[in-house]
Amino acid sequence: MANSIMVIAPYWDSGTWVFDDEEVGLTKEPFILNVPEMITDMVKDIPRAKKGFKLFFSAAPFPKYQVEFEWVREESGGNWYRIKGQTLEGWLCPSMYRYFETAPKSLFAKAEPLKK
Repeated sequence: MANSIMVIAPYWDSGTWVFDDEEVGLTKEPFILNVPEMITDMVKDIPRAKKGFKLFFSAAPFPKYQVEFEWVREESGGNWYRIKGQTLEGWLCPSMYRYFETAPKSLFAKAEPLKK
């Protein structure tokens, strides 16, 4: 929780986006409940995104962020967010608390290709 901008490297596995983050103890942590559709839209211009991409995210805006997610409500220990200006809502599970002490009112994100 010391960083203001975090980065993970989601990839496609078993029909959804997942990510590993050894530092917080997560392996193949899945995105569910409309979040996969939101991610797929974010990476539509990244070639071979399903093999992996960088996802930067923060509770504060940062230069050239791509999407702002607005907090909607808490449910089942997780939180529903929607892309600002859109109606589709996606649920982020309690694993988000490994990155934030409380659910941010906004999340800012940017997807970029992995550099190899």
